[in-house]
Amino acid sequence: MIFFAIRTHILTVALGLILAGCASPAVKLPPLEQKLVGSNAEEVFEAGFSAIFDKYIDPVQIGRVTLEGLKGLSTIDSSLNFSRDDSHVIFGFEGREVARLQSPAPDDTSGWAKITVAMAEHAKATSAEMRQATDEQMFEAVFDGVLSDLDAFSRYAGAEDARRNRAKRDGFGGIGIRFKLSNSAVVISKVIENTPADKAGFKTGDRIVLIDGVSLTSKNITVVSDMLRGPTRSKVNLEVIAKDQKRSRKVTLERAHIVSETVFASKRDNILYLGIRSFNQDTAHSLAKKIELAQHQKDSPPLEGLILDLRGNPGGLLKQSVKAADLFLTEGQIVSTRGRHTDSLHTYEAGGSDLAGGLPIVVLVDGKSASAAEILAAALQDQERAVVMGTTSYGKGTVQTVLRLPNDGEITLTWSRFMAPSGYVLHGLGIRPVICTSGLTKLPKGRISSFLEASAETVATLHDWRTPGMQPRERRDTLRRSCPSQRRLKSLEIEAARNLLQEKALYGRALDLTTQHALIDK
Repeated sequence: MIFFAIRTHILTVALGLILAGCASPAVKLPPLEQKLVGSNAEEVFEAGFSAIFDKYIDPVQIGRVTLEGLKGLSTIDSSLNFSRDDSHVIFGFEGREVARLQSPAPDDTSGWAKITVAMAEHAKATSAEMRQATDEQMFEAVFDGVLSDLDAFSRYAGAEDARRNRAKRDGFGGIGIRFKLSNSAVVISKVIENTPADKAGFKTGDRIVLIDGVSLTSKNITVVSDMLRGPTRSKVNLEVIAKDQKRSRKVTLERAHIVSETVFASKRDNILYLGIRSFNQDTAHSLAKKIELAQHQKDSPPLEGLILDLRGNPGGLLKQSVKAADLFLTEGQIVSTRGRHTDSLHTYEAGGSDLAGGLPIVVLVDGKSASAAEILAAALQDQERAVVMGTTSYGKGTVQTVLRLPNDGEITLTWSRFMAPSGYVLHGLGIRPVICTSGLTKLPKGRISSFLEASAETVATLHDWRTPGMQPRERRDTLRRSCPSQRRLKSLEIEAARNLLQEKALYGRALDLTTQHALIDK
């Protein structure tokens, strides 16, 4: 998934909403003996509603989505019912009307936030299940209702989930290990280089039995992960048993800023394989480092080609995918984004140097390659810098912005669509490989050459695929059937990519299919 991180600015609005009466006869509401909803609820809802109203990719009727949010409270108590008439929002319970509040102006996000809190107050006063619900459960129910009415990629995360999301994107304070739990101990499965754990001499197979003096009995992965993490430069006390030893030792580590690894490299037959699992803030830098390291290995023959494996990559930070593409492109457009908000309008151009020095590149994609992964694949394909192999990608061509709320939760909100350099909209379509491996279980006889026998058909399909703009759904579905989207994590594509990179003439033929498409357009 792709998103930008933006902190929401809260507007201070005068409290001028009349909850009953005004243009219609006043309705007496049930008295509330005490405030049942937290004091910052109105601020949270106003921040969320304002963001949706201003930034969502399509115009939004805030009254309609507010009603969908209130209906979300029925996930807490199915007896709750919310509806609207021409001028009121109506709350019913078990078939009887409880409250009727006058609707605010269509663009009054502050007013709709007040309506939401007032209705939640009356729901809590009426429903035992609602009284037992926390404010966080209320926020989740309302925002899930609001955002599910928009699109599949807009969503809400509470404070704890949001904290974990930010850690995935931006890093976290930790010691630098991957682990599994076994017999009430942390068993280290990987030690990340140049981290506190690495500098302390931790090894794969070592076991951590106590964290800050606390036993790990009955603890799950999430709890243990939270125990190991903390503010950067804070200390954590561990009791560790080295692999194949019985005696433990006590170690105090100072947590450092850890960014999860997303790029994994290996080299065989002078071909550099680079698996990219997602795009976080360190992905492009890590990719560059691994390429440079492979190029400068002593007593090692020069590289003959690169494989960028994006299969199963769900995406991540848009700017990281742009930076990754820029590592291989010296000029030309990488991607453009278009939405309703002015800040969502961008065109990203290449302006770097080709870190691979013109070496041939094969990009692997499958049905789970999405978003930022598709941006990288499309840029290298459209700029005729790489051959794309695999199956049609997922087709998630929208950009999400992340908006932090006053409760430390966050809304991930769709705010733009992106277009490939050739001008086609990827959403619902995806990337069409030049070499399609859908349905294959083994390499055909004659190796990679048999993939290129239907080159005229491939050129025609790519030409239609890249029709500028958003194609009708029926046409997109037809095009996608030319290379069915599948989940592929087999070695077949890796071996096929190696074969192609080792057969320079065949690689040239495959790359020409993209060039021939360009010639058709001219």
